[in-house]
Amino acid sequence: MIKKTNNGLKIICLNRKASFNYFFEDLLEAGIVLKGSEIKSVRNGKVNIADSYAVEKDGEIILINSHIASYKQASFSNHKPLDERKLLLNKKEINKLIGKMQREGFTIIPTKMYFKKGKAKIELAIAKGKKKFDKRATKKTRDWNRDKARYIRKSS
Repeated sequence: MIKKTNNGLKIICLNRKASFNYFFEDLLEAGIVLKGSEIKSVRNGKVNIADSYAVEKDGEIILINSHIASYKQASFSNHKPLDERKLLLNKKEINKLIGKMQREGFTIIPTKMYFKKGKAKIELAIAKGKKKFDKRATKKTRDWNRDKARYIRKSS
């Protein structure tokens, strides 16, 4: 599912569930530390970040529960698909994220993974969870917009 966008980014995978389940406060870009077999698998598009999230461990931000499939050609030096992966951020950004997570109850959710100038990057959202009635309202407006577009198309 790798597709190129007009600004030079090759999108590897998207987390579509994130915008339905969370309100996004802020978006930021981070690098990700990958092993050789992991980057080969990422280049093949065998990545899933739908259920992943990031936490703070020892002053670093770690991505948890992201699935990068094992690379078949890497025999003994293969990686574990559900390993924890370190995210590359500035110290100022890390402190800002930790403060928001601890004081204000936000969580860090990856929204998409892409290649930028040959490097694997991940877009993180500082997000707050939606309640059930918020999700119903989102679904209702999405359905109404779809029906409205259908009515306009039929009338013209």
